Amino acid sequence: MIRKRVAQWAVMAVAVPVAAAGARRLSQSLESRRGPSRASRLLSQGADMIRPQKAKRRRFF
Repeated sequence: MIRKRVAQWAVMAVAVPVAAAGARRLSQSLESRRGPSRASRLLSQGADMIRPQKAKRRRFF
């Protein structure tokens, strides 16, 4: 049971970032070829929902 959970976690730890990066790259290539469209916007929004881009580093001093 634990091995199954660890295997699921490992697959998700790799699959989710790869899927988000693929959707973002596809969106950018579509936008560069045909200009902004609903499909490219939805792909980029889906990639941001799956894995948001890193925010700028905050300074606390």
